[in-house]
Amino acid sequence: MTFDAVDVIRAKRDGGELSDAQIDWTIDAYTKGVIAEEQMSALAMAILLKGMTRREVARWTDAMIRSGERMDWSGLSRPTADKHSTGGVGDKITLPLAPTVAACGAAVPQLSGRGLGHTGGTLDKLESIPGWRASLSNEEMLAVLDRAGAVVCAAGSGLAPADRKLYALRDVTGTVESIPLIASSIMSKKIAEGTGALVLDVKAGSGAFMKSVEDARELARTMVAIGADHGVRTVALLTAMDTPLGRTVGNAIEVDESVEVLAGGGPEDVVELTVALAREMLAAAGLAGAKDPADALRDGSAMDAWRSMITAQGGDPDAPLPVAKETHEVLATESGVLTRLDAFGVGVAAWRLGAGRARKEDPVAHAAGIVLHAKPGETVHAGQPLMTLHADDPSRFERALAALEGAVEVETAVGETSERPLVIDRIA
Repeated sequence: MTFDAVDVIRAKRDGGELSDAQIDWTIDAYTKGVIAEEQMSALAMAILLKGMTRREVARWTDAMIRSGERMDWSGLSRPTADKHSTGGVGDKITLPLAPTVAACGAAVPQLSGRGLGHTGGTLDKLESIPGWRASLSNEEMLAVLDRAGAVVCAAGSGLAPADRKLYALRDVTGTVESIPLIASSIMSKKIAEGTGALVLDVKAGSGAFMKSVEDARELARTMVAIGADHGVRTVALLTAMDTPLGRTVGNAIEVDESVEVLAGGGPEDVVELTVALAREMLAAAGLAGAKDPADALRDGSAMDAWRSMITAQGGDPDAPLPVAKETHEVLATESGVLTRLDAFGVGVAAWRLGAGRARKEDPVAHAAGIVLHAKPGETVHAGQPLMTLHADDPSRFERALAALEGAVEVETAVGETSERPLVIDRIA
């Protein structure tokens, strides 16, 4: 059935509900270039302003999935589980999480992305490891899963091509914030990836895409509903992103911290979230009675899975990671308790040091980033280093320091902390 793009735009502009046939035609016609970019821009804005029903979102997602290939892991001997994070600062959780879940009996086919702006990308972090490859064929992914139980790589061009095209359009038309479009974008890729169970880490706070818990909860509920409508066991954790995760923000330094977690150490918050998400993934995959993830971190089996996964993708887990040529310490100006360390400010500073990119085609400096020496709730003394900035180009320090203005607060007399718990809510 063929429709007129203008009629579809008008229907949504006026608050109407698009039919399944209209949605199917729209996604197919846009992918093939029949619908012009300016027409899809208008429709995206209408969706942003008028919203979509659950049925519309489910069908929109399904149409985007059907625009490309759908992967199939049914031949694996293990059940599959995956995780998606909506992005944050210092969010290196995939690195310890995937091998930990693999060590507990599930297969983890994780298609990840690159960083843009103040949020880091998993592939950028892993590419700090000499020899590691992000681009794998479907056959290579299957081989790594068979060998290591987990694979983290880039999505191929055949996966949800409609989403790739629409994502770029939303970025330049002021329609990124539309919850139906965000949810369908994420879930179309994850469902096309073929995983049997999915756990979503939906972040809320200054360093997250969703600043408020209410918006994050709405996004989580929308995505969980999409998963249910497509037969994928889906659960979401709402997690706090007002303060960076862990004590490193960057690429190579986050890999180093992840290895500490896999070795049984590492920052408490990274360990807590890794274990919480791993338990959810195992339960969703039907492995609730399997080995506990905390035990896998303690007994070395998660580290073994990490080394196997990195090696299988061409990386050398024993190779030295890149080290920045220059460092600059940020000192506490007064003594007291650190009450605030703004994730957004720290993320922008790391980006300006070279750890992130402004455009998708920009390179990243793998050694750039920030090491945090204090987190909220900890006592600091005047003159003590609060953080160390790492960069290859010292001229970057000035703009990074500007981003940190107002990001740190130290109080001499502090009452009860107002920090949210790391895991705010669970939605299933």
